[in-house]
Amino acid sequence: MIEKLRKQEKHLEETREQIQSGNRCSFHPTEEVKLCCKQCNMPVCSECCEEGHDGHPTTGLKKATQERRLTVQALINEGTNIMENYLSFLKGLGEKETTLNEKKQQTDNSIIQAYNQMVQKLTERKDHLLSKSGENHMENLDRIQTERDRVLADVNELSAACDQAEQELQQGWVEILSQQTALTEVVGKYREKAAPTPVQTQPAVFQPTDTPVPVLGHVRVQSLPSASIPAVPAPITAEPAPITAEPAPITVEPAPITAEPAPITAAPASSNDAARGTGHHHGNQTHQPQKVTFGESGSGTGQFSYPVGVTVSDEGEIFVADRENQRIQVFTLQGTFVRQFSTVVSGHHHHILPLQVPIQQRATSLAALRSLSGEKKIYPDDVAMDGEGNLWVVGRTRFAAYFAVQYNKLGEELRKFALQKTGWYKGVAVDTRRNHILITQATGDGENNLVLVFKPDGTLVRTVGQQQGTMHPCYITVDGEGNILVSDMRNNCVFVYNKDGQFLFQHEEAMGCYHGNTETAGRYQ
Repeated sequence: MIEKLRKQEKHLEETREQIQSGNRCSFHPTEEVKLCCKQCNMPVCSECCEEGHDGHPTTGLKKATQERRLTVQALINEGTNIMENYLSFLKGLGEKETTLNEKKQQTDNSIIQAYNQMVQKLTERKDHLLSKSGENHMENLDRIQTERDRVLADVNELSAACDQAEQELQQGWVEILSQQTALTEVVGKYREKAAPTPVQTQPAVFQPTDTPVPVLGHVRVQSLPSASIPAVPAPITAEPAPITAEPAPITVEPAPITAEPAPITAAPASSNDAARGTGHHHGNQTHQPQKVTFGESGSGTGQFSYPVGVTVSDEGEIFVADRENQRIQVFTLQGTFVRQFSTVVSGHHHHILPLQVPIQQRATSLAALRSLSGEKKIYPDDVAMDGEGNLWVVGRTRFAAYFAVQYNKLGEELRKFALQKTGWYKGVAVDTRRNHILITQATGDGENNLVLVFKPDGTLVRTVGQQQGTMHPCYITVDGEGNILVSDMRNNCVFVYNKDGQFLFQHEEAMGCYHGNTETAGRYQ
């Protein structure tokens, strides 16, 4: 019995040692794992080979382990590379997020800056209007005070005479007789004097603008480089199959502000670039050519009744002289209506005073102030922009008084000069190289049909086109080299002169022929 117990104890110890051993078979703990079944791809002992793996090809455990280690290591390396690529992608997302935050802050700052500038200009305009209103009010009060002082002096004289007469009346007959004579003179003086007339005052009235709210700017989308993942190494064909899916790159795009002159902006930057167009159809030449159609017949906002002149500012605003509606309308390059201004003529000497392209808020207030001086609307014939961004307008009043006037961006008159009364429409262009104002003149009698070249102060520099027999010069422009192009409605052609007014050639498109320097003419075909 004791011997049997010893054997059992010994067997338990051996079994315990076999279980603790890492190379013992899990199915046969007493057997050591020395082989690997190739078919089942698992470690086996000798008893396993006889039971469940009989006839299966086997190999040594050490050799199989080495082969498996190489495969696993390759998978580990591949997984590590994929993980590094994903981490790189995540890092790119973080950098993109930082860039987006910076762009967002820049965009917000630009919007706030544009808003502050607009508010500042509105505040300045408000102060200007309040100042004008205050000046008008003080003038009215001065008129009232002047009349009050004059009437009070008369009242004081009458009051003193009456008071003295009442005192003498109580003193005796002699004093009454003498005082009656003095009182009679004073009363007689004012009996014959005309009664005070009502004081004429002209209170200022504010007329708020009825045009749309000015555009602060536009938010446009700008693309950023996408955060992409580098190419993933080709997976090893051994099992298990590696993960090959890649996350799609995120293409979030920030929205930076595009600074554009908002309708309420400072005057545009001056441009003395000799290469830019200088006629009444010139403007910012950096825009890509495109066809835009806008407007229709009528008198409403964005409608036209005989549009006769167009010019474009460096900020990309289109100014259209709407003749029969007696106004100038402003549009974006896409044809969106921005604002409009009435063209008026001063009541003093019938000087033309169109509200030429000032900012929206100033136009109506200027019209209100001008109405106090009896100004009337005029019919603009044409409009052109000079090298400083100011506008020249030619037109006539209802009584056919013609003028050329220069205005700044606020619609305020800078200078003006009178033009000959002809009864025909006039065109205007500006030679920005020499700061000359070119105006067409048609008389209808076959004489004095030419182009007049003025200095800004109205001094006549020269005349152009009379020798070529122009019959009805109408529209005019100046190219980047200073050459003058004039359309003749009667001759159905375009006359071209150099910057000094010398004739170059005549282009008759209807007949397809050219006269003059054909080599030069070829540039304008």
